[in-house]
Amino acid sequence: MFSSGSYKQGRGEPAIVKWLLIFAALSFLAIFLVLPLVIVFSEALAAGWRTYLAALVEPDALAALQLTITVVIFAVPLNILFGLAAAWAIAKHDFRGKSLLVTFIDLPFSVSPVVAGLSFVMLFGNHGWFGGILDRADIDIIFATPGIILATIFVTFPFVARELIPLMESQGNSLEEAALSLGASGWRTFFKVTLPNVKWALFYGVLLCSARAMGDFGAVSVVSGHIRGVTNTLPLHVEVLYNEYSFSASFAVASLLAVIALFTLILKSILEWRHGDDLAPGHRS
Repeated sequence: MFSSGSYKQGRGEPAIVKWLLIFAALSFLAIFLVLPLVIVFSEALAAGWRTYLAALVEPDALAALQLTITVVIFAVPLNILFGLAAAWAIAKHDFRGKSLLVTFIDLPFSVSPVVAGLSFVMLFGNHGWFGGILDRADIDIIFATPGIILATIFVTFPFVARELIPLMESQGNSLEEAALSLGASGWRTFFKVTLPNVKWALFYGVLLCSARAMGDFGAVSVVSGHIRGVTNTLPLHVEVLYNEYSFSASFAVASLLAVIALFTLILKSILEWRHGDDLAPGHRS
């Protein structure tokens, strides 16, 4: 039996339960988040700085980095266009099939990336539905950069849309209707009213989308063909090095991905701290 003093006012839970829950959460984070990061960086630097830096500037590693950046450059802007269009249509308009569109946006969250990669192989591979047409046009999609970009777009397209939809729905249409009633065109209303009101949520979605695009493994692995120095992104290059028992090099490249993830986490936290009121309701403090 706990005394009344052991309860926090207004919440009702005993103090010991609160501290047990905090301890459990921190222990979970320490084991499954902090410890793996510590291991990655310690293993990466185990052979010294020279070995670490040599692994990062090795030609295949640079090719993997270049391909990863290329994929982000193409995939993220297309996801921005899709996210803005989808969010604007869903949040500002009523139309038949709206629920179905929302369901399709969430599809990549429920479908395995490997299955997504296989579907692209079935569509654009040599023996796929469009394989013959692409072969006659001398266009390579599977086992080439276009296939990697397509697979990345698929696994990342919910991130921007999912940040914008709840925010736009909570903002309503009153500002757009006021601008239109004053004579502004549809495009002017979008760029001068709608877009500024969602800019931080858009940046938040772009941040998450970019991080996922750089770190995706499953779908990209299926469509890449694992051609070293040509179609290996950074995650695939880590796997290749690890399978070849080049552990120091593998962890060195993995540490680069870890740094990108930590940088993303810091930016995300800053956004939630500085602009929480301008983000989707689920991110507001």
